[in-house]
Amino acid sequence: MRVLIRLALSVFILMTAYFTGFLPVRPANAQQSETIYQTARVSTTTTGSQATVGGTVVPFKQVTLTAQTPGRVTFLVGIEGHRATTGEVLVRINDDDIQAQRRAASAQISQAEAALRNSQMQYSRELYAPRVDSISGFPGMGIPATFDQFFTRGFSNSFGNSNSALERQADLYARGVGINQAQSAMQQAQANLEGLDARLRDSRSVAPFDGVIISKMVEVGDTVQPGMALITYAFTDYLRIDAEVPVRLAAGLREGMIVRARLDVGGVQVDAKVAQIFPVANPKRHTVRVKFDLPFDTPGGPGMYAEVTIPDSSVPMRTQQALPTDALIWRGSLPSVFVLENGRPSLRIVRVGYPLPDGRVAIVSGLTGGEQVILNPPANLISGN
Repeated sequence: MRVLIRLALSVFILMTAYFTGFLPVRPANAQQSETIYQTARVSTTTTGSQATVGGTVVPFKQVTLTAQTPGRVTFLVGIEGHRATTGEVLVRINDDDIQAQRRAASAQISQAEAALRNSQMQYSRELYAPRVDSISGFPGMGIPATFDQFFTRGFSNSFGNSNSALERQADLYARGVGINQAQSAMQQAQANLEGLDARLRDSRSVAPFDGVIISKMVEVGDTVQPGMALITYAFTDYLRIDAEVPVRLAAGLREGMIVRARLDVGGVQVDAKVAQIFPVANPKRHTVRVKFDLPFDTPGGPGMYAEVTIPDSSVPMRTQQALPTDALIWRGSLPSVFVLENGRPSLRIVRVGYPLPDGRVAIVSGLTGGEQVILNPPANLISGN
């Protein structure tokens, strides 16, 4: 009974308020305000088929320094990761024996120089004071020698028993031969010294360019022989991707072409330039070796895995739609987007293709192009509301 009384009282109060104007009523022509969404238009793009090829990040330049002389390692500049400048000594091998040989070679050069000066002096003496005209070899105040010069040798030359001019020419030639022999001995000693200096240089391995030590194969105290690897040294300020590309894909590449690369460092994507295409294919794997230059300050380092997206010129171009990745939502296991139709969101299930170089994603089916899609739709958004 009390419930009926309360219900009748409530109906009376509402009717009174309605007729007196105190109950707010929504006008019939009032429209609900539309929600403003951030949207983007679905564009149509023309693309060809693409393939992803795996590769390895390598330094721009890399060398392996080997031992050129036998000996014991006495100095090593540092461990892996040590940065060095051009001309800096990286490894030094014991050179005491070579230093001793060099001192002996220097002494030989001094001796050869003295012999050369002596031979030059003997030639000058023979040139200005011939031996055949010398009277110093005869005793007795020079009178017998003078008599011999004017009479005995004169008659001997006349009768053909001797020839003073020929003897003087022979003596000059002999002194000239002495000079040549001394010069040859001098050159031989200098060549020996230069060879020892080269061995001394070979006992030190210097940095051929600014770079960093990648790996070291010896330690201080190790005994090495010529040809043994000492360290691996590389220039890592610039990096490259070294990849084996199938022949059908390499046919569409040209030096200087820009392709998209993904690094194994948080999935970072960068633009890579085709730097070198090797002229011969691998006969066993039927691939072509290609090197791609990476931008400066690319994250990561040598040895890292990388992927390169290469266009496939053997597949014809095709047209497909593309939209920003912010428009994609995943409800369940199917990708979908919200499309604005007459100001209301409408859910569309789509089929996603490959990512595009400009950051958008290709849509294989579900859209026709030109639609307005909602970016970053709210989680509680419902189709048709």
